[in-house]
Amino acid sequence: MTSPPAAPRPRWWHGEGARALLWLSPWIAGVSVFFVYPLLSTVYFSFHRYDMYTLEFAGLDNYRYLLRDPRVGVSARNTLWLVAVMVPATVLFSLALAQLVVRLKAGAGLLRTVFYLPSLVPMTAGTITFVFLLNPGTGPVDHLLSLAGVRGPDWFGDPDWSKPSLTLLSLWGCGQLMVIFLAALLDVPRHLYEAAAIDGAGAWRQFRSVTLPTIAPVLMFALVTNVIYALQYFSQAMVASRVASGSTDSPGSSFSPGYPEESLLTLPQWLFQVGFRDYSMGYACVLALLLFAVSMIFTLVLLRQFRRAEEAS
Repeated sequence: MTSPPAAPRPRWWHGEGARALLWLSPWIAGVSVFFVYPLLSTVYFSFHRYDMYTLEFAGLDNYRYLLRDPRVGVSARNTLWLVAVMVPATVLFSLALAQLVVRLKAGAGLLRTVFYLPSLVPMTAGTITFVFLLNPGTGPVDHLLSLAGVRGPDWFGDPDWSKPSLTLLSLWGCGQLMVIFLAALLDVPRHLYEAAAIDGAGAWRQFRSVTLPTIAPVLMFALVTNVIYALQYFSQAMVASRVASGSTDSPGSSFSPGYPEESLLTLPQWLFQVGFRDYSMGYACVLALLLFAVSMIFTLVLLRQFRRAEEAS
C-alpha cells in the first residue's frame, strides 16, 4: 500500500516569507539607498581619477598615494589622539556629573539644567565663543588666571594646547551624555546598594560592584557612539582653526585646515579638503573607505571586549 504524496512545501515568497519581506521592505530600501549604494559607489570611484567632471580608471594609484601622503599620517595621529584622550575624558566627566546630580539632596534640578544647557548651543556658535573666551590677549579666562598669578597658554594658537582646548570644549558640551548616564543611574535598583552597604562595602566598592555592572550597556553605548563621533570630528576643529588663525572666506584668501601647525587636522577635514577643495574625488573616496574601516575596527573591538566582560561576570 503506497503512502499518499507529501503536500508541497510553500515557496518562500508565499505566506510568512512574503509578510516578513513586506514588513522589512522599508528597512531594506533605506539601507540599500543610503548605505549599500553609497558604499559600493565609493569603492568604485576609489579606483578612478574623478574630478566631478571626468572619470578615468586609475587602478590602485589612489591607494598607493595613500601610503605616501604625509598628511594622512598627521591627520590620523590627531584623530587617534581625540579617540584616546577626548573620548575617555568626556565619558568619565559625564558620568561624574551624573553621579553628582544623583547624590545631591537639594538643587539637583538646577544643576541638571545648568549642565545640560551648553549642549543646546549650536556647535559652530559654541566653538567660536570658546575660542574667544580662551583668546590669550582679550579672553577672560587668561585674564582670570593672571589675577591668580598664573600665565595662561596660547590655547588655540599653540600646537601643544590646541587639542586639549578642544577637549575642554567637549567637556563643556557633554550635557546630553550626562542625561543619558543620569537616567541609567536612576534605574539602578536601590536594594542592591542597601545589600552592599550591609556587607560593609564603601562608596567605591558599591560603584565598582553595583553601579558599573548595572550601567555597563549604557556605558558601552556611550563609548561606541563617542568613538565614532571622534573619528568623524570635523566642525569644531575646522571652526576653531579658522577663527584662531584669523582666516576668512573673502576672495583671494586661502585657508589650510589644521591650524596651528596641522595640530587640529583630522581625517574628515583632510577628506573634505581633498574632495571638495582639490576636487580629487577618487582619492577622497579612498580616505572615506579608510575612515569607515577604522570606525568598524574600533566598534568591533569595543563590542568584543564588552562581550568578554559580560561573560567573565
